[in-house]
Amino acid sequence: MRVLVTGATGFVGGRLLPALAAAGHDLTVLTRDAERYDGPPARVVEGDLLDAGSFEAAFEGCEAAYYLVHSMDAADFVARDRRAAHNFARAADAADCSQVIYLGGLGRDSDALSPHLRSRHEVERLLAAGDYDLTVLRAAVIVGAGGASFEMVRRFVAHLPRVFVLPLPTAARTNCQPIAIDDVVGYLAAVLDAPETRGRSFDIGGPAVLSYADLLRRMARAYGHRLFVAAVPWLSERLAAHWLALFTGIPETVVAPLMAGLDNTVVVRNGGIDELVSVAHTPLDAAIERAIAGD
Repeated sequence: MRVLVTGATGFVGGRLLPALAAAGHDLTVLTRDAERYDGPPARVVEGDLLDAGSFEAAFEGCEAAYYLVHSMDAADFVARDRRAAHNFARAADAADCSQVIYLGGLGRDSDALSPHLRSRHEVERLLAAGDYDLTVLRAAVIVGAGGASFEMVRRFVAHLPRVFVLPLPTAARTNCQPIAIDDVVGYLAAVLDAPETRGRSFDIGGPAVLSYADLLRRMARAYGHRLFVAAVPWLSERLAAHWLALFTGIPETVVAPLMAGLDNTVVVRNGGIDELVSVAHTPLDAAIERAIAGD
């Protein structure tokens, strides 16, 4: 099958492409800079989803397309993601693409979602307006080297003293369900060949449900550190994002939306995907160790 992958040089797309190639699919990749692409053999199309008219040729001959684009490193990421999704959906319809696969974010619409998660859900709704079959996979924290949320935590924990008491907003007690990047790639690749997943949305997550504070402690343990977390009611997510950005070197435009999401419980509620495809669940500690090692 000829498959288009957007975000081909990104954290998820760069890992998905070898899996699709190994499965025998004929690949087309869309990238803003063709010289950056160093993945498996593919038809490389240079273009930008934000610029209608620059990328539509990428859909030529493609039966399915992956939407793996996110503009979280920009201050106006909500507007940019909205425009990119609209342009993509319109081009996919015009090209008679039959299936689109989107990796979105967990969280219930009924909750007071952070701007980051609201944007992920808005993109899902925009993509759902197309005439193709949309398959949506929703994930929380993706554990893997190079992922924005994981790298923020890793860089922070790696620079802590071996024993440390860490003040965090009380929202750090909120539960999440991290998932290994290998498992995410497994699900993304598997749904392409599972017709019963078309037109449906699924939550995906790893085997462990834990608080963000516990996730930090597990990360610290992987580095041989002992971390104690103190919940501080007056410490806002905005203030915490500011000093995390200073401490890790990750832009505050990336850190702030992630920190704002601490209030949102992001756990699997619709796990029916495992009845349709078979993907091994990587234990959290193993996923953390692989990510720290750069695998």
